[in-house]
Amino acid sequence: MHEDEVLGKAYDARLMRRLLRYLRPHRRSVVLALVAIVVQSAMQLVQPLLTRVAIDDYILVGNLSGLGQIALLFLAILIASFVLEFVETYTMQMMGQRIMFYLRMEIYGHLQRLDVRFYDRNPVGRLMTRVTTDVDALNDLFSSGVVSAFRDVFTLLGIMVILVIMDWRLAIVAFSVLPLIVLVTRWFRTHARESYREVRGWIARINATLQENITGMSTVQLFGREARNLAAFDEVNRGHRDANLASIFYYATFYPAIEFVGAVASALIIWFGGGWEMESTLTLGSLVAFLQYSQRFFRPISDLSEKFNILQAAMASSERIFGLLDTPVVISSPVSPRTPPSGRTGQIVFEDVSFAYRGEDCVLRDVSFTIEPGERVGIVGATGSGKTTLINLLLRFYDVNQGRISIDGVDVRDMDLHELRRRFGLVLQDVHMFSGTIRDNIALGREETTDEEVEAAARQAHADDFISRLPDGLDSAVAERGATLSVGQKQLLSFARALSFKPDVLVLDEATSSVDTDTELLIQDALRTLMQGRTTLAIAHRLSTVQDMDRVLVFHKGELRESGTHQELLSQRGIYHRLFELQFVDQERAS
Repeated sequence: MHEDEVLGKAYDARLMRRLLRYLRPHRRSVVLALVAIVVQSAMQLVQPLLTRVAIDDYILVGNLSGLGQIALLFLAILIASFVLEFVETYTMQMMGQRIMFYLRMEIYGHLQRLDVRFYDRNPVGRLMTRVTTDVDALNDLFSSGVVSAFRDVFTLLGIMVILVIMDWRLAIVAFSVLPLIVLVTRWFRTHARESYREVRGWIARINATLQENITGMSTVQLFGREARNLAAFDEVNRGHRDANLASIFYYATFYPAIEFVGAVASALIIWFGGGWEMESTLTLGSLVAFLQYSQRFFRPISDLSEKFNILQAAMASSERIFGLLDTPVVISSPVSPRTPPSGRTGQIVFEDVSFAYRGEDCVLRDVSFTIEPGERVGIVGATGSGKTTLINLLLRFYDVNQGRISIDGVDVRDMDLHELRRRFGLVLQDVHMFSGTIRDNIALGREETTDEEVEAAARQAHADDFISRLPDGLDSAVAERGATLSVGQKQLLSFARALSFKPDVLVLDEATSSVDTDTELLIQDALRTLMQGRTTLAIAHRLSTVQDMDRVLVFHKGELRESGTHQELLSQRGIYHRLFELQFVDQERAS
C-alpha cells in the first residue's frame, strides 16, 4: 500500500506533542485566540438567558419599558461576538500561515542536506507531496483545529451546566438523545476514516500518473500512447471520483442525522416542558431558552466530528513529515573541517577504494591511482564499469565503503562540503537548466560572478554564437528544464557554467556526447586552453576525446585494468585497443 494511503492512529500523543512545539513561538497569538474564544462562547451562552429574562420578566408581565434595554444588550453582544470572531479567525489564520511557512522552509532545507542516495530511492512526487499537501493538512489543524476544538468543548460543557442549573428535569430530557448522537457519530467516524483513506490514496495515484506522463509527454506522443494513457488516467480519475462520492454520502447522511436528533430533542423538550409550564413548575422563558440551548448544543458536536477528520489528516501528514525530517543526513561537513595546504591545487588520490550502491554488489573494487595537479586524465570503459561512480565519490555525493579519496593530501570526508565542491567544475551529460535567464544559468546566482566573467565564460565555451542570435542575448528567458534550448545549446551553457566558477579541477562526464561534430571540435579547441594549469578528469565514451590526454585510465567491471597514454594503451593491445577497434569499425560502417 502506498504510504500516502496509510492513516495510522486518529490521535497520537507523541506526534501531537511534537506538533505543539510549533505553537511555542506563537504563544501570544494562541492566548489571544483562546481569550477571544472563551469570551465569545460565553456571550453566545448568555443570549438564551436574555431571551428568558425578556419573556418572564417583561413580556409576560406586560412590562415593555425594559425590553429596549434587553434589545440593546443583545445587539451589543452580537457586535462584540462579531469582533471577537474576527480577532480569533484572523489570529489563527495568520499563525497557521506562519507555521506553514516555517515548516516548508525546514523541510526544504533538510531536503537540500540529504545525500543523493536518498533521492535514488524516494520519488520526487512523494517528496513534493510532503512540502505541499501534507503541510496544508497541518495548517488546517493549527488554524481551525487545535484551538477551535476548545471552543466546541467549552460551549458543550457550558450548555450542559446551564441546562442542569435551569431545570435538571428538562436537562435529563434534553440529554436523553445523547446515545443516538454517540451511535451516529461513531458510524460517521468509522466510515469517514475509510473514505478519507481511499480518497487520499486515489489523489496520490493521480499525482503519480500526472507526473510520470507529463514528464514523458514526448515519448507518449512519439509512440502514439495518447489513447492508452488517457484510458489509464480515466480509470484512476474514476476511482478518485467514486471515492469522493462515497465520502459525500457519509457527510450527506451525518449532518441531517444530527439535525434529526436535534429535532427529536426539541420535540421532547416541548412535550415535557410544555406540560411542566402548564403545571407552573417551569416558566415559559425557561422553556424557550431550553429550546435555544438545545439547538446550540448539537452544532458543536457536528463541528467536533469534522475536527476529527482534520485531526486524522494532520496525524497522518505529521507522521510522514517527521519521518522525512528525521531522515539522518549521512553526508555532511565534519565538525572541525580540514583545509588543504596552500600551494597545492588539484592533486587527487584514490587509495584502495571500493564502493557498492546496494549490498555487496561492488561497483568499484580496490581502485588506486593518483592524478597530479594540472594533469589531464581520461577515464574510459564499457557501460557499468564504474566511471561515473568515481565522480560521485570524488564530490562526496556518496561516501566510499572502503579506502580513501584525498584532495591535496586531505581526505574528502574531512573537508567542508562547500569548500570541497567549490574546487570542481562539473559538466554532465544530462544538463539541468533552471527557469530564469541564460545569465542566471551560467552564474547560478553567485554574487561574486561579474557580468564580464559570465560573458567571458560563454565566449570561451563557444556559446556566445547562439546566445548572440537570441532576442535578449544573455538575458533571454530559459523555460523550465531548458525546454526552449536544444540539447547541444544546453551542453555549451553547462561548459560556460563550469568555467564561470573558475574551478581547480575540471570534471567532464560524457560532456561532448550530445553535441554535433563541428560543435565538438570547437569545444575541444576551447578545452585545450582551459585545461592548462588545471587538473582535468574527462569521462568519455568517444575515445577520440581522450587521445590528447596526458593519461588514460581504463576501467572494466569496477576495476582499474589499464593506465597510460593513448599510444601506450594501443600498443598493449588490451581492453583499450579492443574498445578503439570497435569504435573504429562502427565509424567505418556509419560512413
